[in-house]
Amino acid sequence: MSEDLDVEAASESIKKNIHFRGANVFILACAIIIASVGLNLNSIPVIIGAMLISPLMGPILGFGMGLGTNDMKLVKQALTNFFVMVGISIIASTLYFLISPLRLGNQSELLARTNPTIYDVMIALFGGLAGILETSRKDKGTVLSGVAIATALMPPLCTVGYGLAHLYWSYVFGALYLFFINSIFIALATFLAVKYLGFKSATIEDPKTKKRATRSIVAILIIVLVPSILSAVQIIKEENFKRNVDRLVRDNKTVGKSYIYDYKTNETAKPATIELFMAGEVLSKENRERIWAEAESYGITRNQIVFREEAASQNIRFNESEFVKDILNDTEAKINTLNSTVDSLNLELDIFKSDIIPSESIAREICAQYDNITDVILARGDHNEIASSTTTRTLIAIIRTDGDFSAEEEKKLSQWLGVRLGDSEVKVIIEKPSKKK
Repeated sequence: MSEDLDVEAASESIKKNIHFRGANVFILACAIIIASVGLNLNSIPVIIGAMLISPLMGPILGFGMGLGTNDMKLVKQALTNFFVMVGISIIASTLYFLISPLRLGNQSELLARTNPTIYDVMIALFGGLAGILETSRKDKGTVLSGVAIATALMPPLCTVGYGLAHLYWSYVFGALYLFFINSIFIALATFLAVKYLGFKSATIEDPKTKKRATRSIVAILIIVLVPSILSAVQIIKEENFKRNVDRLVRDNKTVGKSYIYDYKTNETAKPATIELFMAGEVLSKENRERIWAEAESYGITRNQIVFREEAASQNIRFNESEFVKDILNDTEAKINTLNSTVDSLNLELDIFKSDIIPSESIAREICAQYDNITDVILARGDHNEIASSTTTRTLIAIIRTDGDFSAEEEKKLSQWLGVRLGDSEVKVIIEKPSKKK
């Protein structure tokens, strides 16, 4: 790699970027606001933007290079600027979340930065290694941008601010732990790369001082590594438990006449538990044993399973005669309702049929009996009886003639229409042709 590297230029670049003044102050302020807004909105693109513009990487690389080159002055300057940046970031993000009117419904991006594991250690270590190699190259590329995104320094600090603003101490300590994991292992990667690439030492290294520094570094690494390893082991256990629970529920959706319609896991309990929500009939003793036996094959003990059978019903044996009697009574009530409905519909149908007059056939019959009738108009009308307050339907026949039509013929026609159409009330109106002058 020596042909592609320029360690002297890299050293000068790192020293120049550790200082917290000038443009770095305003860039840090912008990064704080962007990261806080991104977490507030749960927006991944905005959070990534804050990672890219944050100047926090400078003091961390300076600290690692100072240790590698035995430059204690650089180490002190880097640490001073680093803690000033951290303090300002936490204060600013806390103030933002105190005054922000937005309340988070989805906190996935916050929660992702409160439970660091050994995997975060690996990301920080190899990200830091890629970062120092990129800084040392003659031809710079886009590696530093990727390192900034992968190691994520600004969002954890803003998560600390959110935790302080709302007094969520688990957020505060978890996010701080993640931030220091990233910082320490980026610095460690820088330290190792500086040693390997042969950066020029500032002073001759004293063996005793070297041994003391080595011990301090090892102690710090152990303090940081052990909790992260324990956290990773816990996450692996939780994921395995969830996966085994999924398999158990999938293979036992239906048990006898019971059905698992939902389930819920609680990994925070010691040991973790699973609640099975049952529907259908209450589980029999045999079916419970069946579920317990299969759960044990997945490493889940019977003490970890809680059955919720509020939605299940007992299998009650009914008295046969009472059961049949209830069915008959219910059926009889339904039949009576249906008969009543049918009677009502028949009545409406009769009324409808009674209003229908076969006008064409009646007109032909009348014209066949009377030669002097030219037109026949038949209709029905309502007739109100004031005395009895009732309404009757009257058949009205308008007869047009081209000659004389006697009162006797009118009466006879009225009677015939009443019999023919089954109407008791028939009104015949004779229209005679007007006399020409």
